[in-house]
Amino acid sequence: MGVNVVIVDDHALIREGLRKVLSLDPRINVVGEAANGDDAMSIVNRWPVDILLLDVNMPGKNGIETCRLIKAEHPKIRVIALTIHDQEEYLFEMVKAGVSGYMLKDISPELLTETILRVANGESFIPPSLVSRILKEYSRLSSQPPGQELHHLGLTRREVEVLRMVAEGKSNRAVANALYISEKTVKNHLTNIFHKIGVSDRTQAVLYAIKHKIADV
Repeated sequence: MGVNVVIVDDHALIREGLRKVLSLDPRINVVGEAANGDDAMSIVNRWPVDILLLDVNMPGKNGIETCRLIKAEHPKIRVIALTIHDQEEYLFEMVKAGVSGYMLKDISPELLTETILRVANGESFIPPSLVSRILKEYSRLSSQPPGQELHHLGLTRREVEVLRMVAEGKSNRAVANALYISEKTVKNHLTNIFHKIGVSDRTQAVLYAIKHKIADV
């Protein structure tokens, strides 16, 4: 069936360029374009959408507000921020709003397509250089010692290993290869981890791991 994508950017030229790039992959369907948050909300209310490719700076509702509203009303839609900004404040606010991916606009077409497909499959993507910034910020904010809550949450040693690797940016396949287990087993571990730590998706699990100093990025 393919992955249904909506492009949200206030610049028509960028929307056209993204549409042309994404149309080259038969696994991706661009089902709509919007120039602002209100138009984006109108589209997702009318059409089945898997991925929202969202600019951060827009007139009216910005990307942060738009992401927050759409995730509240359509939690199954995965949002990928696509922006020129690599400042921590934009990244932190978008992550808190519920994005599953954060990409800079100098990304290659191949990595853009790959990221959309991975996020649609339940993974998350934040560039490694930005992950390290998140880690530093959450380490600064968190006063808890490493892994303090793990015993009480009932995470097994293997689940901790999986969570740590996911937080370090490894794909399910890379985790499976490193631990000599199948990708299906990795997914099962992640399901159990999500339940135990009280999160609903991979991005939230990564943030939990960073906040509680489980990840060593």
